Amino acid sequence: MKRRTWLLSALGATGALIVGWGALPQRSRMGKPSLLALEQGEVAFNGWIKIAADGSVVMAMPRAEMGQGVHTALPMLVAEELDIPLSQVRIEQAGADSIYGNVSMMLADVSGHPMASEGPDGMPYTVRLKRHLMGKVARELGINATGGSSSVADAWGPVRLAAATVRASLLGAAAAQWKLPVAELTIQGGKVMHASGKSATLAELASAAAQHSPSEVTLKPRASWKLLGTPAQRADIPSKVNGTAQYGLDVRLPGMLYAALRQCPMLGGDLTPVDTKQLEGKPGVDQLVMLPAFAGSTAGVAVVARSWWQAQQAALGLKVDWLAPASGKLDTKIIAEALETVARRGGGKTFFSAGNVKDAESFSATTVESLYSAPYLAHATLEPMNCTARVADGKVDIWAPTQVPQLARAAAAKVAGVDVEQVTLHQTLLGGGFGRRLEVDSVAQAVRIAMATQGKPVQLIWSREEDTQHDFYRPMNVALLRAGLDKNKAVISLRIQSAGQAIGPHFMHRHFPAMSDSDAPDKATAEGLCDIPYGFGNQKMSHAESPMGVPVGFWRSVGHSHNAFFSECFVDELAEASGLDPLAFRREWLAEAPRHLKVLNLAAAKAGWGEPLPAGRARGLALHQSFGSIVAQVAEVSLDKGVPRVHRVVCAMDCGTVVNPGIVAQQVESSVVFALSAALYGKIDIVGGAVQQSTFTNYPLVQMAHAPVVETHLIDNERDPTGVGEPAVPTLAPAVANALFTLTGKRLRGLPLVV
Repeated sequence: MKRRTWLLSALGATGALIVGWGALPQRSRMGKPSLLALEQGEVAFNGWIKIAADGSVVMAMPRAEMGQGVHTALPMLVAEELDIPLSQVRIEQAGADSIYGNVSMMLADVSGHPMASEGPDGMPYTVRLKRHLMGKVARELGINATGGSSSVADAWGPVRLAAATVRASLLGAAAAQWKLPVAELTIQGGKVMHASGKSATLAELASAAAQHSPSEVTLKPRASWKLLGTPAQRADIPSKVNGTAQYGLDVRLPGMLYAALRQCPMLGGDLTPVDTKQLEGKPGVDQLVMLPAFAGSTAGVAVVARSWWQAQQAALGLKVDWLAPASGKLDTKIIAEALETVARRGGGKTFFSAGNVKDAESFSATTVESLYSAPYLAHATLEPMNCTARVADGKVDIWAPTQVPQLARAAAAKVAGVDVEQVTLHQTLLGGGFGRRLEVDSVAQAVRIAMATQGKPVQLIWSREEDTQHDFYRPMNVALLRAGLDKNKAVISLRIQSAGQAIGPHFMHRHFPAMSDSDAPDKATAEGLCDIPYGFGNQKMSHAESPMGVPVGFWRSVGHSHNAFFSECFVDELAEASGLDPLAFRREWLAEAPRHLKVLNLAAAKAGWGEPLPAGRARGLALHQSFGSIVAQVAEVSLDKGVPRVHRVVCAMDCGTVVNPGIVAQQVESSVVFALSAALYGKIDIVGGAVQQSTFTNYPLVQMAHAPVVETHLIDNERDPTGVGEPAVPTLAPAVANALFTLTGKRLRGLPLVV
């Protein structure tokens, strides 16, 4: 199953026709004004934009805000096209209509090899055709999901067009009322203006403008932009500073109860009935609810009480007879050995092949071979999993920090036994997502608990221990890389064989079991290995999907997160074998990748590559493309009592058109800290079926005192925006590892990095 193209399989579930999907007509993503709920005095223009009585412009927000700044970046598109201050744009959460579906997320898997678009003719016709057809499917499905670093990329076209249409309607209405040429009118400061002194607010013109159908709509040219490309202040900062921002944990409802959770410590295990007499006399305790395995979760029990602390203490005190899964108890040491065996044996799905590797290998004068590995990782969102639910009178309300509102509603409906139309989702801010909130296990659990509370709302909160020990983990992966060099030390062959669990089939089985296909290839397993930009003439990359029974899911930057570590560390090994500096080696093999070379050179120049460093420090370099964006990082590293210390990270990025450079820099900083935590500390061990890590004491994050200085340098261009939230994650670990090799002479081929 290709990464995130599980959405395609949802076609059947949505009732759309599969037969003849390739011939479906292009559907407008403007939508009807009726899609927007109207308050007194509001006027809707399309499915995206309405104008309020006070003159503010209200935009339907299709994506979840989880720190990536989407509540600022998307309103900037509206403000720019309407020539109004950003402060004049408000947001309301979008509904479930297909116009709000994330088309760009689905297109990510049909982009082809990145080098295929670097030639003079750009993207090959076959790739353009695949994207065209997939775009049609995506528009039909309309699956709303926040992920894949796609929020701005997906909104770039429809939101700007929606706003430009409103602008044209306002100008047209004013021109008709004033009997003046449209070309003489402008919008300034929230008013339509004419040089004669005539003016009207947007609110005054809204009703007439909504009835006006412009004959021509054009987007503002780049040369006229005033807001896009500027570091506009984030709209969500004031509420986060003054405490009015509402995350899932902030929900408070009259009469609300709280639920604490204990799941079987053995992944996939079960439990016998629990004696409820254990709860007698416990202060504040309301009841106990048995929880089966929902949406891939492990079975457990919830205690409901007047406060979460009371519920948690009662839950921890329960005596429960846990049952091991029938498939046996998992063990990461055994899994690691099995994956290495699979990788050395070879086979599986070939994701990329160029030239004739076997023949080239026979002419090799030197062979370089290395085995790399990466462990299971938890998401460790600062806001643990939670959901508030109320079930009453055949209706379900859920308050949830989720990346997938449609799946959340579907899960709630299934558990409660009602139609999905009877489920209302109240979207909150997310205290971190990173792919964990693409899952809906906590939503299903909360609804089941609420069904037992006789109409009272109940807030389910996972403890940090439960959150760490019952995650959908980034898969453990192993890769065997082998390259052949000729007598002149030039690389003439590259063979990569990886092994690990595939995320796509697991995700499909959890959410669309009737349509899951365990044998379908999952591109997430190979991304970052099958699409490297270097011009090695003979290449073959294969992955052997290896089911291991561990629940796995999407983790920030997905397959790129570990595969870039494998590939970019190995490129440094090839540079050493070639007798070249790592920068010079990359430059030599990027001759036909000018965009990558430009990013690489910028990072090297800004980092002072080759310049002297203080004693005990070294630099490491890595380059990688993911989610449409190219990133190069240089890490400056030392050892503090044998422990790696990263002092400075210089990041260069080509993410197409930059909407808000301040937000991009923030996301790069976030990515560096997130990736550094994983590179230095991240590891999930499973013994006897149970995850050994529990809290931040044994699954630590980088603290502020050890966070490096992060410098971000952007290459702006006229390409459409590409990903920002994830692309700076993959390069960090290899840059640090390569620096440590320079520092110590020891090649670290496994994560986390332990010298």
